[in-house]
Amino acid sequence: MQIERVASFPGTRIASPSGGLPVEVSLIAQLGHGTGDQLFAQALARQRAHAEFIDELDEPSARLGACDLSKGDATALYSFTVGAKGHPFHRHAGHRVFTAISGSGGAQLRFSTASPAELERDPHNFIHALRHINIPPDCLFTVRFGGDTWHQFAPLAGNALHPAFFALSCHTNELGGDLPPELRAQVLANAASIPALTVLLPAAVSDLLRELPADRLHVPTTHLSLDAAPGSLRGLLCRSVRCAAGLVRGAWAACRPAGGFLSRIGGRLTLIELDRLPAGSMLAEQLTDRSSHHQDMLQLTLEDTDAAGATRLLSRLLDGFLHHPPRGVSRMMALRNLLVKPIGLRTSPLGCPVSSLLSPRRDRLFDQRHPVLDQRVDSDDRRAQVILGADDKHLVFRSCIGVQRLDGQRVIITMGTRVYCKNLFGRLYVAVIQPFHRAYVAPSMLRMAAEHAFPLDAATVDPQREWLPLGGAAG
Repeated sequence: MQIERVASFPGTRIASPSGGLPVEVSLIAQLGHGTGDQLFAQALARQRAHAEFIDELDEPSARLGACDLSKGDATALYSFTVGAKGHPFHRHAGHRVFTAISGSGGAQLRFSTASPAELERDPHNFIHALRHINIPPDCLFTVRFGGDTWHQFAPLAGNALHPAFFALSCHTNELGGDLPPELRAQVLANAASIPALTVLLPAAVSDLLRELPADRLHVPTTHLSLDAAPGSLRGLLCRSVRCAAGLVRGAWAACRPAGGFLSRIGGRLTLIELDRLPAGSMLAEQLTDRSSHHQDMLQLTLEDTDAAGATRLLSRLLDGFLHHPPRGVSRMMALRNLLVKPIGLRTSPLGCPVSSLLSPRRDRLFDQRHPVLDQRVDSDDRRAQVILGADDKHLVFRSCIGVQRLDGQRVIITMGTRVYCKNLFGRLYVAVIQPFHRAYVAPSMLRMAAEHAFPLDAATVDPQREWLPLGGAAG
């Protein structure tokens, strides 16, 4: 055995004598002990639950990203797994590139570059062109080869206790290669799959391989490794430990529920945090006799709104605040209310800056419905603003919600808050909640209210879809 030390990624290349694309394999990283079996069990469970899961030819797979031929994109992305029994020799018409993580027993990649004409002349040409590449346990590696290359993947050294690997495969061109007419039509219909694109060995070659015992085949083999030289005592010990760890971690992962979480932050509207108040904002007139300890102003722009005036638009926005608060903010306010109620602070199910919309006072109403501290509507009803807020033991806050209709159907919505702290506790309180208020509470409240007040397309917008909160509430 000749061992060569390399400074970069260990890799090997198998040329194609018939002029096809070469086989290229590279090791990228060595993962933790037992990681390969654990990842395989978790990924296989999620793959089985995928809408486009297929279990054929001992190569379970799922199409994660389909072609978009209408836009000239013939690429596709698949996940696939090779278990402890391996899978049969096969080839594809098109080019293949995949990244994989080997199981905790390692994997053996088997390639034959014999052409169909060579196999027809003599099935033994398949064996003459056969090459093996050994991948160590728990390794991240990459593989690239042409569609005319026969290949088979299996656990290293026939280790039936461990899977071979889990992989993400890129089909660089699903229309590539010599596709039969019916298969080409299937690809054009965006109904292709890994099994459909697979060609098995000719019967004569399969019969030959069955007649030859594995121990009689001494195939030229390349061993790739990262942490220890192939065949060394250290390598043997490392592999033994990884096999044992893989059995434990793989069994544990298989017992745990599969699936995951989807967190959507941002909805469909982009907000801008302004560094100064817009011209004419009523917030500039609030708390002018005191030095504020916090101030913010958010702005969003809506296109293609209806032709309603600013008063009606702002009233709809305030309804959005009242009836569709973000669930994350509501949960935070419930916790905040529980914590501050014993010390006599004001409580509200709505977060700052709009909590005073629940005020029982009816002496000053906007649009004859919403209690406000002050309001202003331009004579042409192109701009409307309201002032909300409350006084508490520790702070005073004032918020300004504004709607301004520009030319056409564009609408500018602004929401800003100014806070004055009465005492040291108020300053500490604001210092704690200020980052969360800016990052999550104020943006999510404004966004949720606007999405309900001005829906675009009910088929594409789901504002009540839960997303994970990033912070807390103010007020």
